[in-house]
Amino acid sequence: VSRTGCLGWVTRFPVTRRYLADANKYTSSTSHSFFFLRPLPVQHLHFPLSSNPSKNQITASLPIDFSCNWENPHRFSSNRSSQALANQRPPRMRFSRPHFGARKAVACRLWNSGFTRHIVTSCRAVLLPRFGGPEVLELRDGVDVPPLKPNEVLVRVRAASVNPLDTRMRAGYGRSVFEPLLPLILGRDVSGEVAAVGTSVHSLNVGQEVFGALHPTAVRGTYTDYAVLSEEELAAKPASITHVEASAIPFAALTAWRALKSTARIAEGQRLLVIGGGGAVGFAAIQLGVAAGCYVTTTCGGNSVARMLESGVEQAVDYTAEDIEVAIKGKFDAVLDTIGVPETERTGINFLKRGGHYMTLQGEAASLTDRYGLLVGLPIATSILLKKQIQYRYSHGIEYWWNYMRADSDGLAEIRRLSEIGKLKMPVEKTFPISQVREAHEAKDSRRVPGKVVLELD
Repeated sequence: VSRTGCLGWVTRFPVTRRYLADANKYTSSTSHSFFFLRPLPVQHLHFPLSSNPSKNQITASLPIDFSCNWENPHRFSSNRSSQALANQRPPRMRFSRPHFGARKAVACRLWNSGFTRHIVTSCRAVLLPRFGGPEVLELRDGVDVPPLKPNEVLVRVRAASVNPLDTRMRAGYGRSVFEPLLPLILGRDVSGEVAAVGTSVHSLNVGQEVFGALHPTAVRGTYTDYAVLSEEELAAKPASITHVEASAIPFAALTAWRALKSTARIAEGQRLLVIGGGGAVGFAAIQLGVAAGCYVTTTCGGNSVARMLESGVEQAVDYTAEDIEVAIKGKFDAVLDTIGVPETERTGINFLKRGGHYMTLQGEAASLTDRYGLLVGLPIATSILLKKQIQYRYSHGIEYWWNYMRADSDGLAEIRRLSEIGKLKMPVEKTFPISQVREAHEAKDSRRVPGKVVLELD
């Protein structure tokens, strides 16, 4: 229940002179303009604001289930159960026009609501009650679905991919941050349909197919029937691809986008080196670089060389069979290191031109926070990053960065556009039903499946 004390919500409901709680009439509609949480008890509340019905409409996400003390219209009761309210006999009203103070209080109550309650109150979800192997994951029914904040969207999940971050978090990555928040719901990528929207959401509509990705630190993920994401974390799903294909793209592509577009600001004609192009982020970076008009070189395993060349790279070097420093020629404007070990860091920095950007996905913030705790580990990580930035700026004349995924509505829009025209793809190797989430994590841990693994929800 939100701070308004409301028990039922209606989304984009036209408030007119008619009684608002004629539940039998309105709940039978198939329109996507509104949703009921439960039958509403306020059977005699109405708004005769004007003799012209066209002026009597307020279009918003409005909570309308509350009890009003008509003796003192500025006071609203929120401490009574929904069952008690449902059984309550409505007050007899001997007047057709409520007192002005009552109408003003009701209107303010509707307008100032901070949350939107939707028809879904609970659903299935895969919970992580403790850290460990795939066996700790539990599929449970009856997991609460929170009310929406003004900028949030409720998504009916159709597919959610398994990212390396999911398996690492399950095993204890970021323990000092996430352990107090257990149980968690894992999952970052999502593709599905909009089930409800918050009061300030304008770019998405109920029933629209969408895809997107949550921030790495989100504790209520997408391994669930209904996921909650902010408006900027979602975009319309490309019509040319399926939910399974769409769910494999956003998190990896947004991670690559942040490195290449927000940090390095790559431009047409520049040279880009991607260390570890066979992974999801590396492959997304290659496709983004090629689409931007860059000359892209990558390192990868032997079984990925053909796929890299098909994606448009100038050179794909098999690091298991060739010496990278000998095989690759020339200097680069930007290096994205998806491996992030000392050897690849040294190699990547030596390949950069002066003024170039080295970006690694393996920053030390999480490991140091786990080792020393948040209050000590985070300042240590910050000092290490600053030290390296100063060191490499003076010794090599380059910029050094730790890169993490962050929501970017412009980036997601561009990713959608490229996916729509077939210039950004993420191969899906295997799908599992949500009931086999343990098997999906086992496949990812064992590396039996080289590409993306996706969970499907019926």
